Amino acid sequence: KGYRVDAMTDYAISYLNNRNTTDPFFLFISYIEPHHQNDRKQYEGPEGSKEKFKNFNLPKDIEALGGGDAEKEYADYLGCCNSLDHNVGRLIETLKANGEFENTIIIYTSDHGCHFKTRNRDLIKPGADDYKRSCHDGVIKTPLIIYGDNFKYGRVKNFVSLIDLPPTILKIAGINPSSEMQGTPIQDKLVNQDKNIAFIQISESIVGRAIRTDKFKYCVFDPSKNPWKDSYSDNYTPLYLYDLEKDPLETTNLINDSEYTNILKILNKEIIKQIFKYENKVCNII
Repeated sequence: KGYRVDAMTDYAISYLNNRNTTDPFFLFISYIEPHHQNDRKQYEGPEGSKEKFKNFNLPKDIEALGGGDAEKEYADYLGCCNSLDHNVGRLIETLKANGEFENTIIIYTSDHGCHFKTRNRDLIKPGADDYKRSCHDGVIKTPLIIYGDNFKYGRVKNFVSLIDLPPTILKIAGINPSSEMQGTPIQDKLVNQDKNIAFIQISESIVGRAIRTDKFKYCVFDPSKNPWKDSYSDNYTPLYLYDLEKDPLETTNLINDSEYTNILKILNKEIIKQIFKYENKVCNII
């Protein structure tokens, strides 16, 4: 009953208040918001969101690309996010009231962002609904907040991926992650200062792979593959190259710019290495 985020939080709080407090607990809450509603193809914040957040400012990249459908949807999107903030606060207050807050590790994250139909226009057939299936920062830069244990670093700029979370949780619990697990405990990344690079897999819009470094975003794809049926390829073609220092909003694709020929050679070697590391596949960039 009521708004879904509120209802799911009610269930979680009921669990926290009625569980056996002599045992440790692992609670996973998969809020669907701020995802758009697939059956109605729109965002739905709590009642009154359109009025409450009507004076929004669009993210700079969305604004630079013409806004897509954000002018119509963004107020409700903010309403969804505001509801999450409020309800995570309810969970924290419950933990505090139960005397468990300081002995609890909280991880807050998301699986993807949204480009509000401003990307992939040259790849997706007219009328198709694409709002997330790209390599751009608006999609791949998701929130990650970790509170508790030895996570006392403030804001850090290290690159981490969702694949790093399982070994991170195991290490928090005092368990050594299996050597067969992909991903690196975030604790180790913060101490070792690993090279800042993120590997990205893209499906449903393209069969694509990408890497993001401090300076560049590079994406390749296989136009011969069906993105709804095929998962992998042996041969990829360059698609996007962005100079993130000069163009942080990713508005200018430099894939055919001769000034970046040597950079492309370096990035080609790196993306082939990343594909082999995570997929155990040898591929070519053609």
